[in-house]
Amino acid sequence: MKRQTPKQTQRAKSLRATQTEAEGLLWSVLRGKQLCEMKFRRQHPIEPFFVDFACVAERLVVELDGEYHDSVQQKDLRRQEYLVGRGWTVIRFTNEEVLRDVDSVLIAIASNAGIPFSFRNRTNKRSGMLSEKSPNTSIPLPHPAATASDLPEGR
Repeated sequence: MKRQTPKQTQRAKSLRATQTEAEGLLWSVLRGKQLCEMKFRRQHPIEPFFVDFACVAERLVVELDGEYHDSVQQKDLRRQEYLVGRGWTVIRFTNEEVLRDVDSVLIAIASNAGIPFSFRNRTNKRSGMLSEKSPNTSIPLPHPAATASDLPEGR
């Protein structure tokens, strides 16, 4: 893996400093190998882009889309095709999906990676989850191409 250039590092820092509430919440449960022991990076450069979250070992990109993305759907599609063409799997969620039900988003991410769902808090302190407990692991995993919106209501 190539080292980031100083310009890339500065851009990643800037993107992290202006993250959305949904990005902050999702990062709080992805960081520290909490989800399926996968190591995620945020605002990771995959030239010429920066992706919201990437698990390099699984070649999995997780992108969050807010209202802004409604106006740039074609650009997002070209970006996704570029990443897929380079061997990455790209999964997208809306900010609302993350804020409404982060547990289902985590389950969908694990499913897309083809890994049985598991979650562990980083410490005995709250990990940033909306609830005090880890996600409900008794829910059947959705189809590998599923997103959080494909899960049954109430989850």
